[in-house]
Amino acid sequence: MDLWEGRLIKVTEQKYPSSFLNEVARAKERILLTDYDGVLAPFSRDRRGAFPFPGICDLLLGMMQCRTRLVVISGRPAHEVASFLAMQTVPEIWGNDGLERLYPDGRYECEDLNAPIDLLRALAECESELEQKGLKSLIEVKLTAVTVHWRGLTPSEKLETRTTAYRVLQPLTVLYPRLRVVAMEEGFELRLPVPSKADAVRRLLTLTPSNVPVAYLGHGVEDEDLFRTLNGRGLTVLVRPVQRFTAAQIRLRPPDELVRFLKDWISVCDS
Repeated sequence: MDLWEGRLIKVTEQKYPSSFLNEVARAKERILLTDYDGVLAPFSRDRRGAFPFPGICDLLLGMMQCRTRLVVISGRPAHEVASFLAMQTVPEIWGNDGLERLYPDGRYECEDLNAPIDLLRALAECESELEQKGLKSLIEVKLTAVTVHWRGLTPSEKLETRTTAYRVLQPLTVLYPRLRVVAMEEGFELRLPVPSKADAVRRLLTLTPSNVPVAYLGHGVEDEDLFRTLNGRGLTVLVRPVQRFTAAQIRLRPPDELVRFLKDWISVCDS
């Protein structure tokens, strides 16, 4: 089905309401929010090698040139995402799940953690214990959390890693009840009591007029809260090769269906 034929627009096997792209076409401004890992870039066992899908950066630039506010929201540090994209004009990037803000004009902002010293020491203790358990190559230390990743491991390695990580993380939540263990797509995270990605988007929506179309492209189970937040206000898209239970309205397979969606967005903006 072509872009403007019929009442539904088809992206290979996926359909999304033509009414949404009609809103995008009519609007004077639009907002596209997107995760990085699993959406703009394929997952890599080596997190240092998570480069974007071919051609994605050109499409992101096209989005920015058609009066679309593009915001990449990631658990990674903002400057790390910017280095992966390597674009001459960097989109707006919210790193550490919205704690950091890197703007296209180069401005950088970071909210004050206001975390008690005992909780920061608990994260340091967590990092040390995980390293002692032999998980140093699988951990990621963030401003707000310590994460254990097991993507790419064999089933037996995953089970061993999950068990070891849980035995380190769970007792710390008993000693420090304000810390949270958060289950991720392929990992566990011990997190400070700070706002989540969904909280950051809620704040954005309070400042956004209701006539501005908004869409979010997500991948992981940690995006489900954000999908539920945005449903009824915008379009929520699960970007994933295979289906799973989700609150998202539609699913797109990366990279081909994702590329088509971005091209359709740019096309209706230009029209």
